[in-house]
Amino acid sequence: MTRLVLLILLAALTASSVLAQTSAEKVLPAHASNPQSVEFFPLDQVKPGMRGIGWTVVEGREPIRFECEILGVLKGFQNPQRNAVIIKLLGEQFQHTGIFQGMSGSPVYIDGKLVGAVAFGFQFAKDPIGGITPIQEMVDIFEQRQEKSEQPVSRPRSISFSEIAFNEKSPEFAAFVHGLTNAGVPSAAVQVSGPGAPLLVPIATPLAVSGISSDVIARFAPQFQAMGLNPVAGAAGAAAITELKKSDGETLKPGSTIVVPLVRGDYSLAAAGTVTHRDGNRIYAFGHPFLSLGVADLPMNEGEVVTVLPSAAISFKLAAPTAMVGTIRGDRSTGIYGELGVAPKMIPVEINLHTSRGVNQSFHFEIVSDRFLSPLLTQITTMATIAASERSIGDATLQLRTRIGLKDQPEIRLENRFASSSNAPLVAAFAVAQPISLLFNSGFSDLAIERIVMDVVSKDSRSTGKLERLWINRTEVKRGEKIEIQAFARTENGSDYLERILVEIPADAPLGQLQIMVGDGTALQAAESRTGFTPKSLTQLVREINRVRKADRLYVRLSRSETGAVINNEELPSLPPSVLATLGSDRTSGGYTLTRSVTVLEKELPPAEFVLSGQRTLTVTVVEK
Repeated sequence: MTRLVLLILLAALTASSVLAQTSAEKVLPAHASNPQSVEFFPLDQVKPGMRGIGWTVVEGREPIRFECEILGVLKGFQNPQRNAVIIKLLGEQFQHTGIFQGMSGSPVYIDGKLVGAVAFGFQFAKDPIGGITPIQEMVDIFEQRQEKSEQPVSRPRSISFSEIAFNEKSPEFAAFVHGLTNAGVPSAAVQVSGPGAPLLVPIATPLAVSGISSDVIARFAPQFQAMGLNPVAGAAGAAAITELKKSDGETLKPGSTIVVPLVRGDYSLAAAGTVTHRDGNRIYAFGHPFLSLGVADLPMNEGEVVTVLPSAAISFKLAAPTAMVGTIRGDRSTGIYGELGVAPKMIPVEINLHTSRGVNQSFHFEIVSDRFLSPLLTQITTMATIAASERSIGDATLQLRTRIGLKDQPEIRLENRFASSSNAPLVAAFAVAQPISLLFNSGFSDLAIERIVMDVVSKDSRSTGKLERLWINRTEVKRGEKIEIQAFARTENGSDYLERILVEIPADAPLGQLQIMVGDGTALQAAESRTGFTPKSLTQLVREINRVRKADRLYVRLSRSETGAVINNEELPSLPPSVLATLGSDRTSGGYTLTRSVTVLEKELPPAEFVLSGQRTLTVTVVEK
């Protein structure tokens, strides 16, 4: 009887021990969930053969435990101030998946002390061998005081007038298309290591995409890959536009999933990684750069993992964003740094599409406010909106009206029309993103984009016309009199288009010859005598952008031959010979542009139903009354 009782007690103790061990593998140890008690394991004490315990999420929200073996330490890894701890992951899970994308930032502990974040790996590696970024290096880089040079400063740059053309005839559009069709080799972060080059490099970050077709993502994939992002179309749920959630002890604890939504709302692009360390409201993650933005202002969300998808190249995590809990403040070589309880600055975007079938659709979302990311994300979402219901190949005409709201500035209003057989959506995406890029890169620290609204009207036909000739009712005219100009254009389908234009000669027009130029907005923009300008204020730049001429209507310009100059972006006609001589002397260089003609009058005509091209000129003589 006594022996039976002992056997029962032994069995109970064994079961209790197994249950406790199983439970311990599902939750973080006290030293990981309580930041105040976390100690850092000294790098100089890390030795080969040591065993480490790591935490990461493979499904759901709760981190699971994994084991690893220390293989050694790489001193001066990537640069003389950076080091890496080489590890081999143990367990059946990693024999199947290896080190996977989205695992970046997974914390590893030795004897209860935090060593650092899993952040590096090899592609096509037979064994799950990777590298750890030491936690002290992750923390130290964000403890350093931010240099003044990183703060936004007003440094206006010279802007060419082709940059504010915003159409398919500009060299900027040609460079944009060339960049998409002739993209370089994906970055090492995506490949993890190239064939024949077994380098230990940062693990790429999976970018879950929702609401955007794979065709659109594929077009922009090289740009994402160059940033170290691996886009996965339709892989997870969308990032909703939510209010800031109050954090608690379970919020972004070490080993949990952290998600950075770049776009959230009807469209979603969200990058996922793993939290390495939480110190109060401070969050450290990834163990390698996200996008190397330096100072950042990106949303920081909790995340939920759908699954880890095994791959022969490198496996990746499918993660969906959940609640927003803070803001990513820094993005540097050893990881990202965020603050809980702080909301980021986002740009609300609204796209209203009137389809070729007469259906109205409206899309609402937010994009991050960043000089590099905002233009790219605008291009992608604009193309996604059009491609979802309209043709990408074949004749199409798109009418686009864009409003950009700025803090303490007049609203920017742009209007254009694009007709093409193959790239109308691409032109529209460029035309929306280019002014945003111009604003962000203008150098003005007081810039704040508050909203972007786009109205797009699509037709399944190519509507173009070419200006062929002009006719004028008289060649001699007096001041204050009106003349009639008839502009003849021929549309693509062979029909004729006639525009009757009444122009009143200004009362102060000089006597003599006046040149009359009639042409489309793009042609007149290209004919500007100024080659570029340096705006002195954001208000001046906004004014110039709002003066951009449109491609679906004609303009009439009256000008006279006269030497003048553009100084400080202001046209100064009829300068005295002494001033012109001073500008042209050896004592003066730069700061002005000489002009050979002066605009007397410019008139914008109502829009046509098609895209007009071409220009013609006539000459009239102003005589005494």
